[in-house]
Amino acid sequence: MNDFTLYFTEGIRHITDIRGYDHILFVAALCLPYLLRDWRKVLILVTAFTLGHSVTLALSVYNKIIIPTKWIEFLIPVTILLTSLENLYIKEFAFKKSLLRYGSALVFGLIHGMGFSNYLRSMMGRGENIFMELFAFNLGLEVGQIIIVLSVLLIGFTFVALFQIPRREWILFVSGGIFSLALLMAIERWPLHSN
Repeated sequence: MNDFTLYFTEGIRHITDIRGYDHILFVAALCLPYLLRDWRKVLILVTAFTLGHSVTLALSVYNKIIIPTKWIEFLIPVTILLTSLENLYIKEFAFKKSLLRYGSALVFGLIHGMGFSNYLRSMMGRGENIFMELFAFNLGLEVGQIIIVLSVLLIGFTFVALFQIPRREWILFVSGGIFSLALLMAIERWPLHSN
C-alpha cells in the first residue's frame, strides 16, 4: 500500500471510527435539520466546515499554530454543544438566514482541524515534504464526512418521511441526545482539572 492510499484510508477511518465519536456527533448535529432535498444547502455547509478544518489541519501539522491538546479536546465537544443548541432554535425550515450556520461551521471546522492534526502528526515521520500525506489524509476525512452526512440524511428521511415523525420533534429529540453526550465529554475534558 503506497503512502497516499495509507493516509487516505486513515483519514476515512479516523473520522468514521465510532471510538472517536466526537467528530461524528458534530457532523450529525450540523446536518440534522436538513433533509435529502436540502442537499445543496448541506453541500455548502459541509464545504464551510471543510475549509475551516483544512486550514488548521495544515497549519497545525506544519507547526504554524500550536494550541495545547487539552484545550482542543475540550473545545471539540463545546462545538457540538453549540451546534445542538442552535438546532433547538430552528422553527422553520426555509434556512433563508443560514449565514450564521455557515459561519459557525467554518469556525468550528478550525477547531476540529486542530484535533485532526494531533492524530495526523502522530502518524507522520519527520520528513519535510508532507504535502501529499496531508492532502491524502484530508481527502480521506472528506470521504468519511460524506459517509456520515449521507447516513444522517437517510436516517432523517426514514424517520421524518417514512415513519411520519414530525420534523421538529425529530430534531429536538436527536439534538437533545447529542447535546447530552457532548456535555458529558466537555465535563470530562475540562482542561483546568487539577491532577
